[in-house]
Amino acid sequence: MANKKLSPEAITRVAERFKLLSEPVRLQILHALQDGPLSVNELTESVNTSQPNVSKHLKMLLDAGVLSRERAGNTAFYEIADASIFELCETVCGSLERRMRSEAEIFG
Repeated sequence: MANKKLSPEAITRVAERFKLLSEPVRLQILHALQDGPLSVNELTESVNTSQPNVSKHLKMLLDAGVLSRERAGNTAFYEIADASIFELCETVCGSLERRMRSEAEIFG
């Protein structure tokens, strides 16, 4: 991104992706799905919130192409459709970890 000129539309799409990851429940859902597909009920238990709240966030992640859904009878299973989302999360986590270590060194 540093060497490329992005169009206003491209910048808007990048901002939408960051906005998608700005909600802790959505990050918890992504973290829970790292090991494989889960149902809404399993995700509700994993993130410790209500089923309607989980469903709302799943729809956003699904609409953004980050997740995919597969039905098995009456149960829908969600899984990661765009694993590059974890690269972004790892970059942010690594940056935060380095910053926290640096701050910890300052305060001994």
